Amino acid sequence: MTQVLIVGSVGIDTIETPFGRAENVLGGSLVYAAASASLLAPVRVVGVAGDDLAPSETEFLAKRGVDLAGLEIVPGGRTFRWSGRYHYDLNSRDTLATHLNVLADFDPKVPLPFRTTPFVFLANVDPALQASVLRQVERPRFTVLDTMNFWIEGRRADLERVLTHVDAFIVNDAEARQLTGQANLVKAARAVQKLGPETVVIKKGEHGALLFHRDQVFSAPAYPLEEVYDPTGAGDAFAGGFIGHLARVNRAEPEDLRRAVIVGSALASFAVEEFGVGRLARVATKDLEARIRAFADLSRFA
Repeated sequence: MTQVLIVGSVGIDTIETPFGRAENVLGGSLVYAAASASLLAPVRVVGVAGDDLAPSETEFLAKRGVDLAGLEIVPGGRTFRWSGRYHYDLNSRDTLATHLNVLADFDPKVPLPFRTTPFVFLANVDPALQASVLRQVERPRFTVLDTMNFWIEGRRADLERVLTHVDAFIVNDAEARQLTGQANLVKAARAVQKLGPETVVIKKGEHGALLFHRDQVFSAPAYPLEEVYDPTGAGDAFAGGFIGHLARVNRAEPEDLRRAVIVGSALASFAVEEFGVGRLARVATKDLEARIRAFADLSRFA
């Protein structure tokens, strides 16, 4: 087992779905990813928040051993805030408001002890910030990058540059099509690989995920849940589980990548069971292991 460095956003979210509403709940790509990865390996984080974020909000991460030394608190600043409304199928949403606040001027400073972390996850932030972090870390063993449609549309050149320096890229199906102009996901994945990363994971929400590693393809199912309340952060939880598993086994061989997809899918399935990060905060190792076994049963056949 070795360490994971996660760089991403800390947010305060207001979320509406057909099944309810939650106001001012803890969110952000860093938080969801760290909540997942910390069940599997030691985690270090780099991010920024305002002093309107109560210290109690991140206590559960500290109790899991997450090193918060890289979380900058800006005096008098306001934390990144996002609000959105999901449609009935939960696969599409409308962003109602985005306030970058302290994230607008974020200049990530990776603490010296963090710079030799072997496994690095660059969660969803501006590609220029992701590139800045990569310049500060020293020869990481495996790097994973995530992004979103906003950066594909507005920062494509920066995104394509940083993609040349990472080992794996995690993206959802709509974003893969947007980035590559390919409707077929297999073709889209191959187009992304030509940009740099030899490993591409395409998330398909309730339809599972596809892993492309070199010339190999692996398909993982989604866990069938009777109740889904909030898909916010599920992709970040998936990514945290993905890189957390690789750090736990300290390898990234093809069989490790396949199991990492299953571990990530299992953690994403917990994330959607409640609004915000609450369910992930309560997941125990035994809960995760039981759900991974359930995933194995989903696709086992003679």
